[in-house]
Amino acid sequence: MNDSSWGAPPQAGYWGPSEQGPVQGAAPAGPAYDAHNAQQTRPMPIVPDVPAHGGDQDDDRGAARLSGPLFRDDTPSAGSLGAPSQKPQEPMPSPAPQPAPASQKKSAGRDLGAAIGVGVGLGAVIVASLFVVKAVFVGVIAVAVVVGLWELTSRLEERKGIKAPLVPLAVGGAAMVVSGYVRGAEGAWVSMALTALAVLVWRMTEPPEGYLKDVTAGVFAAFYVPFLATFVAMMLTADDGPRRVLTFLLLTVVSDTGAYAIGWRFGKHKLAPRISPGKTREGLFGAVTFAMVGGALCMQYLIEDGTWWQGLILGFAVAATATLGDLGESMIKRDLGIKDMGTLLPGHGGIMDRLDSLLPTAPVVWLLLVLFVGSG
Repeated sequence: MNDSSWGAPPQAGYWGPSEQGPVQGAAPAGPAYDAHNAQQTRPMPIVPDVPAHGGDQDDDRGAARLSGPLFRDDTPSAGSLGAPSQKPQEPMPSPAPQPAPASQKKSAGRDLGAAIGVGVGLGAVIVASLFVVKAVFVGVIAVAVVVGLWELTSRLEERKGIKAPLVPLAVGGAAMVVSGYVRGAEGAWVSMALTALAVLVWRMTEPPEGYLKDVTAGVFAAFYVPFLATFVAMMLTADDGPRRVLTFLLLTVVSDTGAYAIGWRFGKHKLAPRISPGKTREGLFGAVTFAMVGGALCMQYLIEDGTWWQGLILGFAVAATATLGDLGESMIKRDLGIKDMGTLLPGHGGIMDRLDSLLPTAPVVWLLLVLFVGSG
């Protein structure tokens, strides 16, 4: 039997109340019965014809008639295939009312306890090395630079297949920080040039495929991490160098704190949703306000010959560069498809996740302090 004849109406005289005997060739619609009592049974109702092609729904229904239930849990109705139903379909119980979802509180997105603990520990190490021996703090900068380069080059290779040579970057980056502290801006530029040259030569020891992208990433990493960090070492060379570095660190932390606190509490308008969906315009306002107030206090009480209005300018500049640095790091991580550069610092991510706002802020603070109070 094919689809076109399934469910066709009976021909005239095929069966009916006037028939006196059983219908030949027709399958009974119920249980087996005695042919002698066939004339006493009720006439078979006429089933309307079903078109062979009536759309997706009609085709599905026809398939269900031919092959049984469409789904495993379906129970065929009585007489649908000429056989009685073996198990009556039980009504589905009405679903129990679900409780209303509880209102969710805003989440910081990180383990704040671990983040605060690690931050306090790092701050203690930095302040201790900063005010005890300057050379020790230069060593802290160099170690942070090397670890940051390792995180950055590792993520580039893992996510993009870019093999920026780490050895010349690490050696050149540490030398860049030391030369900036010893020889100032001139030493930093010379070390930067030599590091870039070392990257070009080092990569020549491997096959030429991917040479251009590898050395380009290497030169970028040399500029982005150690060269910008060298300005922190250059701040330290002044007579009040530790206080200048402390001002730089405090204002950057205050800016980030203001952005987080105000943005978390009042943030509604996205600042750059395609780059960093968590940042808001209200958070930027909080960063500027906190940094300007902190800048006025630091310039008035920490920096020799500094004034409060210079601190307002300094704080505004720090908020702008810290925000741009954070967005730049977010752009890199979004391109790489990662959330953090590393896992070295619980609650913070990696070293690069803490240097993102510090690195681009360092040259700006160094330059403004030289303009306001000189380089001595």
